[in-house]
Amino acid sequence: MTRTAQTEVGLLVRRTARGATALRGGAPWRPTPYQVFGGLFWLVLCLASWRVPMCCDFGQHAAVVERLKASLLHPAHPTADLPGEGSPFYSPYTVAQGAFARVTGLAGWEVVRLSAPLNLLVLLTGIGRFVRVLAPRRPFAPVCALLAMVLLWGTERAWSSGYLGLMSMTGNLGYPSTFAIGLTFWAWALTGTLAGGIGGPVRYIGPSGLRSLSGYKGLGVLYGLILLVHPITASAAALGAVAFVAGWQRGWRAAVAARWAITGAAALMVAHLWPYFDVLALPGDHSMDAMHRRLYEGVPGHFWLALIGVPALWLRARRSRRDPLVLMFALDCLVVAYGWISGHYTYGRILGLALVAPQFALAIELAAARPWPVWRRALGAVAAVGACVGFLTVQAGAVVPRSLDPVSFDQPPRWPSYDWAARHIKPGEVVIADGYYAARLIPAYGPNLAAPVWPDAGLDERERVRRLAAVRGYLDPTSTRAGRSAVVRRYHVRWLLLTRWSRVPEEATVVDWSRRTGEVLARVRA
Repeated sequence: MTRTAQTEVGLLVRRTARGATALRGGAPWRPTPYQVFGGLFWLVLCLASWRVPMCCDFGQHAAVVERLKASLLHPAHPTADLPGEGSPFYSPYTVAQGAFARVTGLAGWEVVRLSAPLNLLVLLTGIGRFVRVLAPRRPFAPVCALLAMVLLWGTERAWSSGYLGLMSMTGNLGYPSTFAIGLTFWAWALTGTLAGGIGGPVRYIGPSGLRSLSGYKGLGVLYGLILLVHPITASAAALGAVAFVAGWQRGWRAAVAARWAITGAAALMVAHLWPYFDVLALPGDHSMDAMHRRLYEGVPGHFWLALIGVPALWLRARRSRRDPLVLMFALDCLVVAYGWISGHYTYGRILGLALVAPQFALAIELAAARPWPVWRRALGAVAAVGACVGFLTVQAGAVVPRSLDPVSFDQPPRWPSYDWAARHIKPGEVVIADGYYAARLIPAYGPNLAAPVWPDAGLDERERVRRLAAVRGYLDPTSTRAGRSAVVRRYHVRWLLLTRWSRVPEEATVVDWSRRTGEVLARVRA
């Protein structure tokens, strides 16, 4: 078979199979380095994430599944006894989780736990495909990229949804953000293939249909899905798409521009047709900006090790000013800066994905065939030292259990469990909780809060502030029984979950208490 004939077979064919080998299905399958390393990484991180108890935003995501399990078409507000119409938490991803919970009878927190292996699989396969588009002839590039992505962050713990450091991932694997980031890597890989082909701006067209009109439409549907699953990740996904199209697309004719316009239109159409909330209205919502200001605090300590990859980006920029990773990094930095200057701090959530460009540029550079020039050996040595520093100062505790820890590595958060309280409270009943942990975790079991802890675009922020003020008034030691009764009636409160420092009102009856935290569960009547 000639080289031309081999090319026409399709995009993924590397060699031909002859004779009996062809009849048996071709050459024996051999795993790539990334398949071996990625499989081991998947197993280790799934086990590591399973040992981390519910904490942080886990309660919110489990509560969303609980509401969808109760009513798939008309779910209530994720954490309050209010309508849930317009809440961006009800995405295709969480609706699928809710349907799974209804079919299996599993609790919301169990479904979030079980989502972690699937999300990690989507993420790892997306990384592998993305790096192969950037560096098709460097088999160890995906391995280096994965190591850089999980280790080269900083020397202070950065724990947030959407951050891909080893430590942060142990707690966030089951979240929609992880699934959306995995889809983003797949979308970037397909965008790069459509824009210029594998490995760069090469006009490589096979019969796979990737350059057909349906390919552009399908890519638009994928970007629309990312937009619905996690809108802020979609911002970074769109910037990456712009970088690949601007960097690799050649021969801008009317037909080419029309195809990319179809991709954008398909994405917007998918987003517009989703019935649960209007995702296109979210850019004007500022309700979550205040809580995201902290993302900009301590940025150097959280991310400085990723700067080791900047020289690799500079080298790519010297080779081509239109390099997609260079353009992606520049666009991400501009959006992060805009978030800080404008006060729209929610855009700081793309900080994690902004590191992808320097991390992956470094990985691709270090995966080059040997012999290495002096500068590449120096860059590799600095990267190795940086990875060791990142692992030993922040990331090691994610995978090293305390029982096997010789030096007391920093461990993932270990919040208390509220199983003891949840077994007394029926799903949908309203709770006043004054503890930091309790207010964030008790909704995971099905109960509602009198005052939601998290802002939500589907709930008027003024209503949330009023409820928070009412709860503070109820818990005030100087409050009267009449005032407390008014709050109970107004918000249909049935339970109090109080810290050991709080006074239990005289009209409440203690039902149970936690031997770990000293918190008290009391039943209350108006």
